[in-house]
Amino acid sequence: MPLRARLRRALPLILAGFLLVLIAAGAGAGAVAWRWAFHDLPDLPESVDALWDVRLEPSVTVLADDGSVMSVRGPLYGRRVGLEEMPAHLPQAFLAIEDRRFFDHDGVDWYGLARSFWVNVRAGRTEQGGSTLTMQLVKNLVLTPERSLRRKLQEIRLARQLERRLSKQEILELYLNRVYLGEQAYGVEAAARRYFQTTTAELSLQEAALLAALPKAPTRLAPTANMEAALARTRLVLSSMLEQGFIDPIAYLTASAIPAELAEALLAPGDAQALGHAFDAALAEALAVLGEDRAVPDLVITTTIDLTLQRAAQAAVNDVRDAQGEARQAGEGALVALGPAGQVRALVGGRDYRVSQFNRATQARRQPGSAFKPIVFAAAFEAGMDPATVFEDAPIDIDGWSPVNFGGRFLGPITIADALKRSVNTVAAQAGVRAGMSNVTAMAARLGLSTPMLPVPAMTLGAGEVQLLELTGVYSVFARDGRRSPPFLVREIRSARGELIWEADRAREGEPVLSVEHARWVSTMMQSVVIDGTGTRARLPGHRAAGKTGTSQNSRDAWFVGYSAHLTAGGWVGMEADTPMQGVTGGQLPAEIWSQFMITAHEGVTPAPLAAPAPRRRSARDEQLAAFYSSLSARFDAELRSSGG
Repeated sequence: MPLRARLRRALPLILAGFLLVLIAAGAGAGAVAWRWAFHDLPDLPESVDALWDVRLEPSVTVLADDGSVMSVRGPLYGRRVGLEEMPAHLPQAFLAIEDRRFFDHDGVDWYGLARSFWVNVRAGRTEQGGSTLTMQLVKNLVLTPERSLRRKLQEIRLARQLERRLSKQEILELYLNRVYLGEQAYGVEAAARRYFQTTTAELSLQEAALLAALPKAPTRLAPTANMEAALARTRLVLSSMLEQGFIDPIAYLTASAIPAELAEALLAPGDAQALGHAFDAALAEALAVLGEDRAVPDLVITTTIDLTLQRAAQAAVNDVRDAQGEARQAGEGALVALGPAGQVRALVGGRDYRVSQFNRATQARRQPGSAFKPIVFAAAFEAGMDPATVFEDAPIDIDGWSPVNFGGRFLGPITIADALKRSVNTVAAQAGVRAGMSNVTAMAARLGLSTPMLPVPAMTLGAGEVQLLELTGVYSVFARDGRRSPPFLVREIRSARGELIWEADRAREGEPVLSVEHARWVSTMMQSVVIDGTGTRARLPGHRAAGKTGTSQNSRDAWFVGYSAHLTAGGWVGMEADTPMQGVTGGQLPAEIWSQFMITAHEGVTPAPLAAPAPRRRSARDEQLAAFYSSLSARFDAELRSSGG
């Protein structure tokens, strides 16, 4: 058979084979493309209820002692709101701007996708997404934020699956309750509360249109950050609603002329400055209680904070620091106040939480200076000494270390009681060495200081480092006749549904760590500090008070810690870089901060005696010493003023 004839007869077979190769190649390419697009496609949750709960992130609500909300951190979720509870203009606003053919498509608006593709090609960048509400919903609930062709194909497939599983009304309701609307608000109910302090049912047309404007760019358009841009898109929403017949021209003109306004509370300065450090400390304590291995659900943490005292504490730190701190180069301040059972009633970790989140009340460890001396003398009393024990205030040498007194003066023979009142360094050093430095450091740990301390003589003058919260807790031991109740900030922890997870011991009688006699000896001596010693600026009119000043080397830190029968408080000022302040002592700024706060805290409080007896009346020598220290302080202040401070 001729070659041409054979080729003619074989041609159908060749074509059929070629076609089979093409089909096989196409099938293979299709399989590869299918796997590329959908190999990691997540499954939609099986039940409708599971769809409502998917991807809910943990959030924390912190409450004050009276149950009022201090702050919310993390996502803000509103309660589930049905379409029947919403004003008609709310879903209409979202449909008008986000998906006008929502009720006509099967989850994918093919016309909208084609239009968006053409617009983006002409612009050379992505200007329109073409996503339907259903596609946005599956993107938010089960997909990653990736922007790519593969992710768009996954959106399309999952959106069509969801449309087969749920009704249009169910999808719209789920979308409106889960859409992100900026400022950590998820869903229309949360956004209504966040921006307008109202409920979904009470949203006006203007407010509904503003919320519908946000899904396009919720962070950039958030009205708290960019109200002008938010209102510009709100007008576009209203125009779309008019075009589609959802509103009439009168409603359009009215809503356009009178735009939505944010709730007044959002425009006023909030409590972030005063509450931020306390919030962080409460959350840290709650997580420590729950343990690292426990999954953290949405938490509602009730604290021991008294909001009135908290704001008074922040005001005291800032008022005194702003009035005098700049001249004396005192950069930061902190204050802690404890109730009788160790409950933290106020906690200020710095001048402004918005500027610095570092908590100087719970995270910083600084040298306490002479504020450590009550611990030294408590150890001395256990070693057999008493307030009347006499030491020679004179130049001394302890293994090459020679402590000196503030002002450089030595007073000769002096009792422990007078030495604490005048903050005499040489006596504290001698008493600590005689008691045994290992006993001093053991006493510090027993009273509540967790920082390990070296048993060296310099420790008697506060050369170690302490935390303000812990040191304030130590002083509460003296106030409570030697019983220690560790400071605590969290009263109880519940889930968002109200289930009790953990509760603090409400009794908290405290553990006896120091004899009643020794605690009262220290307490009586510290009353003298306030009456006519180094802490006279901390006097508390109408109430008996006890406390101690403290100043670290070169005035790097200054402290005053003290108590009344009702409250124990500690104040600190210092520089962040551990650089010296300009001659600041514990008897100055910290004592004034303490006094301002405590005076406010005791307004309307019935005076009560301290457990320890009051000190004896002053002798003639006491009067002379008081006059000396008063003149020394006055001279120092005069020199400071003359130098421009």
